[in-house]
Amino acid sequence: MPQETSVSADPSAPSASPCPFEVAVVGAGAAGLAAALALAREGIPTALVGRHAPVADGRTVALLDGSVRFLAALGAWGAIAPHAAPLAELHIVDDTGSLFRPPPARFRASEIGLEAFGWNVESARLVESLRMEARAAPGLTLFECDAGPCERGEAEARLALEDGRGVAARLVVAADGARSLLRAASGLAVRDWTYPQAAITTLLAHARPHRDVSTEFHTRQGPFTLVPLPGGHRSSLVWVMGEGPARRLAALDEPGLAAAVERQSRCLLGSLRIDGPRGLVPMRGLSVGSPVAHRLALIGEAAHVFPPIGAQGLNLGLRDAAALRDAVVAASRDRRDPGARGALAGFARARGLDARLRNAAVDALNRSLIADLLPVDALRGAGLLAMTTIGPLRRAVMREGVLPRLNAPELMRARG
Repeated sequence: MPQETSVSADPSAPSASPCPFEVAVVGAGAAGLAAALALAREGIPTALVGRHAPVADGRTVALLDGSVRFLAALGAWGAIAPHAAPLAELHIVDDTGSLFRPPPARFRASEIGLEAFGWNVESARLVESLRMEARAAPGLTLFECDAGPCERGEAEARLALEDGRGVAARLVVAADGARSLLRAASGLAVRDWTYPQAAITTLLAHARPHRDVSTEFHTRQGPFTLVPLPGGHRSSLVWVMGEGPARRLAALDEPGLAAAVERQSRCLLGSLRIDGPRGLVPMRGLSVGSPVAHRLALIGEAAHVFPPIGAQGLNLGLRDAAALRDAVVAASRDRRDPGARGALAGFARARGLDARLRNAAVDALNRSLIADLLPVDALRGAGLLAMTTIGPLRRAVMREGVLPRLNAPELMRARG
């Protein structure tokens, strides 16, 4: 059962009792669960606040190698692995019709000493496995309700809960998603934007085996991506296109949508059928000036929102969680206040840089596809051709795509 927490009237009063928690994580999605687990496993008294709502079926996430290492360190990967498919190769096909169209590019994980770039798993399976770990984790107290207002005082922060209780902690972690109430109340600068596109997502069954190859077609309306699922004859689809065409395709019956996917994929996987729920995802982005305020750290979509391109969103959120664990553990080791700006300064710098670089890459790729300008096509084609033909460059890009080498969190680094 959730533990009761007493809250005194004045959060900044010198006579206030010590915080029952060092950290309170708000948000029970994958990033919040991972952050709470990572902290609790280090002996940091941690509260996890948030309703464990059902996760919509039909969405998948490609967990890159660093994220898999992190989940393994948290004890969650064992339950996920049997339901995940390796991404051993990535093929990129320019289907824009450009005059500067390069030949198809093939990237193999074995070139950088990995079995796979990452593993594709249904989102519901990932979140449920993390929930099971959280419910059994010593030192982690669950408050399975929504958070209300947060008062961030000099010595601690206090969260009001929807059910009338309260939680006090020296650091609050906002993992409450793209519409984060904690971020909105923090005063942090936010920039958000939209694209004239939407993405259709669903699961597919197909006649030909995928052979652990993820294939991405670059089209004039955006990327069309097929990502392997376990069993060899199932894949997930992310199809980015203009908003109008996306709405029309999403309204088709299953045979009609399957036929459209089959045509766009050039029958790569043979005959197709829809094998799961479908989604229509708006294409938008969001960034913050800093992921840190007084006694507050933002992770996951509270700090950055990416369109579903390049498997960046959740992997970046898990890096946030792993990096926050490093910052709090370092503060605890040195007997410093984990909610003080000084303790979070390194986290803020590293996470801000990582998010900006990933955001710039995803934004540039997407805009270059829909721009339909010859100079832009020439630059994109030349870049892809260089990555295909120049071995050291190709391997450097692959390594950076799997996990940034600069400031990689401890639990995501390769051992030995």
